[in-house]
Amino acid sequence: RAVRGSWVSSVPAGLRLPPGPGPRSTAAPRLPSAGGGSPPGTSVIAAQPLDGQASRYFTSLDASIGGLQQRAQQLIDKVNDSRKEDHTMMSSFRESLLLKVSGLAEQLEEQLFHLYGLHNELIQERLQELEEVMERVGQAETELRQVCRTVEAAYRDLCLQPET
Repeated sequence: RAVRGSWVSSVPAGLRLPPGPGPRSTAAPRLPSAGGGSPPGTSVIAAQPLDGQASRYFTSLDASIGGLQQRAQQLIDKVNDSRKEDHTMMSSFRESLLLKVSGLAEQLEEQLFHLYGLHNELIQERLQELEEVMERVGQAETELRQVCRTVEAAYRDLCLQPET
């Protein structure tokens, strides 16, 4: 956009220039009617009609001012239209980004569930292995107790026999 960072960027959206003075009349001012008079404390100064050159100057000046006001309003309208386009583009971008982020989050969630499934299988295998190991430990413990009892019985038999 052409006018970023200039004074125009601070013009609020929807701003309109105030109406200008408009074209000046080249006709001589009217005097109050004979019956009305002027308010107390004021006097009426009779205006002289402008000569042709001055009249043309003011007409040209009014046209220049009117043209500048019209051009300024066109620039402001262009800035406002540009801002509307920017807003529309950002809204569209936001919606597109939300859809993409939502899609990516869904994919991530699916991948996590897949990983959870794989980890659950590994954990289940390890638990099965642990159960088998614990069963073998239990069997070894039972055998060890049996050995201890046998050793204890043999020791008693040796200790209780009379010496010869």
